[in-house]
Amino acid sequence: MKRLKIWAVALVFTGFLAACKEDLNVQNPNQPSSPALKTETGLISFGQGFYITGFKDVKYYDGVPGYFWSGAIGNHELMGDVIGTDIANIFINQIGCPDAVTLDDGTVLPNPNSPSKQIDFIRITANVNSTGYQNSTYYEWAYMYNLNNAANTILTNVDAVPFTGEADTKKGVLKAWAYWWKGYAYSRIGSIYYAGIINNLANGETLNGTNGTYVAKEAMIAEANKNFDEAFKILGGLTASADYTAAMQGLIPNFNRVGKGGVLTPAMWQRNINTMKARNILVNNRVSAMTAAQWNEILTLTNAGILATDFVFTGRSNATGDFLSPTTGTVSGKTTGSNNTYKISERLIQDFKPGDLRFTNNFKQRASAYIGETSRGNAFFTRFDLVNRGAAGSEGSASVITFSNTNAGGYELYLASSYEENQLMKAEALLYTGKIEDGLALIDEVRKAQGAGLAAVAGTGLTLEAAKEELRRERRIGLLFRALAFYDARRWGVLETGRSNAVALSRTGAVSTKAKLTYGFLDYWDVPDNELVYNPPASGSAPTTNPKK
Repeated sequence: MKRLKIWAVALVFTGFLAACKEDLNVQNPNQPSSPALKTETGLISFGQGFYITGFKDVKYYDGVPGYFWSGAIGNHELMGDVIGTDIANIFINQIGCPDAVTLDDGTVLPNPNSPSKQIDFIRITANVNSTGYQNSTYYEWAYMYNLNNAANTILTNVDAVPFTGEADTKKGVLKAWAYWWKGYAYSRIGSIYYAGIINNLANGETLNGTNGTYVAKEAMIAEANKNFDEAFKILGGLTASADYTAAMQGLIPNFNRVGKGGVLTPAMWQRNINTMKARNILVNNRVSAMTAAQWNEILTLTNAGILATDFVFTGRSNATGDFLSPTTGTVSGKTTGSNNTYKISERLIQDFKPGDLRFTNNFKQRASAYIGETSRGNAFFTRFDLVNRGAAGSEGSASVITFSNTNAGGYELYLASSYEENQLMKAEALLYTGKIEDGLALIDEVRKAQGAGLAAVAGTGLTLEAAKEELRRERRIGLLFRALAFYDARRWGVLETGRSNAVALSRTGAVSTKAKLTYGFLDYWDVPDNELVYNPPASGSAPTTNPKK
C-alpha cells in the first residue's frame, strides 16, 4: 500500500476531529512514534478511531455511493441481487448489472455494455489506476488496509505505554482489539480479492509501510484466522473487571453501545470470533466442494458461537454523522424510499414467503414501477420500496425486525457476525450432515426471533432439497444488508448458473415470473490497479489477477 498506507494513519485524525465531541475523541498522531500514542488515553482514543479509519475515510471518496457501509458494502449487495441501481457513480450500476435478463416472452435485456460483461467492464474500464476514485474495486481494499495499519500501530506501541490500575488487563484489551480487527480486515480481503498482502508492520516502521509480496486469498483467510486466534487466546486470560469494562467503553463509542451493541465480555468476544471463523470457512468454499470435515468444523465453531443474549459489534448513526450518517451511511439508508441510490430487487421480494411479517413491516408496493434509466442496467426495475420505520406514522410493529430507520441511531448495523448468522450457518451444516430436522428447527428459531410470524417448517417432512430452499430464502431475508448475499451467490454457484423462475420487469413494467437472470459476475476481484501501480508484485508473489474470464 505505498500510496495508501503512507497516508492512512494521518487520515484517522484529520477529517473528523472537528466534528467529534463526546465520543470518537481521539488524539492526533500522524505516525506510530507520535507522543500521543505513548499514553494510555491516547492509545485507547486511537483504538476508538478504528471506526473512522476502517469504515469512513479513505483517500478517494464519492458522495453518492458513500462510505464503506453504503459504498463498498453496496457492491456486495448489488452483486447479491438484493438491491439494484441505475446510478453511474463509480460504475456501481455496472458492478451489479447481470449479463442478461431473459423475460417470459423470450425477450432478452442484455447488459447495456454488451457484448462486454461485468468482468470485462471491471478490467477494461473500472479497475484502472487512472480512473482514481471511480474504481469500485478500490474501496474495500483501501478501507481494510487502513484498518489493518491502525491495528499494527496499536501492537507496535502498546507494550511501551504505562497504564494505571490493571495494566495487564488494559494492554490485553488493546491487543485483543487490534488482533480482532486485523482478523476482520484480512477476512474481508481474502473473501473478495484474488490475492492480498500480509503486513504486520505499522506505517512508519518501514519506508513505505507495506511490502510487495502478494499471497493467495486462501493465505489471507489463514492469516485472518491466525489473528482471530491471537485475540481469542488473550481474551481467555481476561475477566470482565472494572478496568476491562472501562477500556472497552473507551474503544466502543457510546452510540454503538445500544441494543445488541455493548461491552462484550471476554467470553462473548470469543464466541464472536468463533462465528467469524465459521463464516470464513462457509463463504470461501463452494457448497459443491465442501467436505464432511469442513461441515463438522463449522458445527464445532457455531456450537461455541454467538448466543442470543450476547452483545456483538454493531454500528449506529448519530445526528452529526460521526461514524454513520442516518440517511446515507448504510446500504439500508440509501435504499429507503422511492428516490434513493439503491432500489429493492424484485428477487429479494420474491424470496419472502406469504404471510411473512418482515415483508409487511418493511416494504410497500409503489404506485407505479420504477424503471429508471434503461441504458444503465437491466435488472434494477422494481415495484417495491423499503419503508423508513423511523418516520412518524410508519413505525411498524416493534415485535418485527426493522430493515430501515433513518432517524439518528434508529438503525442497528451489524459490523461483523450475529446470532442469526451463527444459527443459520449451524443450520446449513446440519442439513448437509444429514440432520434435516435439527437444521430446520434453527431456521424456525431465527424466524421467530425476527418476528416473521411464519408457521414452523421443522416437523413437516421436508426433503433435503426443500430444506435447502428454506435455508436459501432465510439467509437472504434474515441476514439482509449484512453483506453476505454475494458470498452466498458465489458459493451456491448462482454467479455461473444464474437464477431461473425469477421475477423481473420489462422496460415497460410488464411482470415476468419465470425470467432467467444470467449474472456472470467475477467471483473474486483482481487486486486493485490503484495498488499495483505503486506497489508492483515482488518476485515470488501469488497471481494478482483472477484467471476467470
